[in-house]
Amino acid sequence: MNMLSPQPPDPLSLQEQLPHLVGRVLRIEELRWGLPNDGYRLRIRGELTLDSQSAYDQLEQALRPHGITPLFRLEEGQHVVYLVDGVNQATPSSPWPNLVLFLLTLFSVLLAGTLYGYEGTLPNGLLPVIRKLFANLDQGWPFALSMLSILLAHEFGHYLAARYHKTAVTLPYFIPFPFSPFGTMGAFIRLKAPPRNKRVLLDIGVAGPLAGMVVAIPVLLYGLATSEVHALPATLPPGQGFEGNSILYLLAKFLVTGQWLPQPASYGTLSPLVYWLRYFFTGQPLPLGGTDIILNGVAWAGWAGMLVTALNLIPAGQLDGGHLIYVLVGHKADQLRPWILTALALLGLVWSGWWLWAFLILFLGGRHAEPLDQITPLDKRRRRIALLGLAIFVLVFTPVPLLVTG
Repeated sequence: MNMLSPQPPDPLSLQEQLPHLVGRVLRIEELRWGLPNDGYRLRIRGELTLDSQSAYDQLEQALRPHGITPLFRLEEGQHVVYLVDGVNQATPSSPWPNLVLFLLTLFSVLLAGTLYGYEGTLPNGLLPVIRKLFANLDQGWPFALSMLSILLAHEFGHYLAARYHKTAVTLPYFIPFPFSPFGTMGAFIRLKAPPRNKRVLLDIGVAGPLAGMVVAIPVLLYGLATSEVHALPATLPPGQGFEGNSILYLLAKFLVTGQWLPQPASYGTLSPLVYWLRYFFTGQPLPLGGTDIILNGVAWAGWAGMLVTALNLIPAGQLDGGHLIYVLVGHKADQLRPWILTALALLGLVWSGWWLWAFLILFLGGRHAEPLDQITPLDKRRRRIALLGLAIFVLVFTPVPLLVTG
């Protein structure tokens, strides 16, 4: 007599498995299968039965072999899980473009440092000027070393934070800008995958400005300590520049010199407080005939590093400050964008460069780097760090970055 062994049950189809897998972390209240144009395979509303961060990690690992990515959303105060087809498979990128751009930026920053520190008359004609600067290129290294140290710290702050959280990211792309005051337009990195949650987005976004400031502040203080304080002439030829003040820069100069600089020849009929408020926000009147510190290359780099930090921390869009405000208030940050654009447009009346930044923010749009898991909130420590980042923006923001004699 032949005994037939029982047949194993048919494995569950993927369509049957998905609600079962989600049900391990979510008490299901509503389930809806997506239509072709919905952009998702399955939408499930309910209540998480685990800590949201642990729930996401567990569900993501369970769905990855099936080629599906979960999205956690908070809609009208309820937990919603979307299952979308595909998983991020970041491909390695070649480091050669990064290296080439860095070397070009190194040369460009050396040239800017040489131009800034050059003393004497320059010959007539573009080619003779270039030859003269190239012959003195070694004079630009104090500025170049200081400036690139700040930029490298900033960009690798982002990069190392992303790698720590296992978020795929490119190496920094440096942007050379020859014959400009700084020799560079800064640098950027690109995330190859969305951040897992707001905590990860904050860590990546704030790491750059914090790391950059850790380098910029001692560079600035050393540069100011080795620069000289001079009386300014009553008149200057056209094209002479003054760097603008931020709160932190003003305090740094007072710490090093014991003076509020630039010191005007006279406050006139104004109180010192009213004078400084007017000068801080308008850059007028220029402190001709007064006293100021004449920045050497290192101090110039420290000031530029703080300006770069301020620009990155503008709380809008894809900028570092945009990430900070987004993780704090979510999509309510979109309501701030028109006010920020208006403020930049008004500031453009005293420094036209703000119109370019307003255009860039408008052109790049208001989209944020939305995390895969939008349910997991910031913890108290990270919330304080985000607020610290915004406080740094207030301290280093320079309403009128550069002032030029007419």
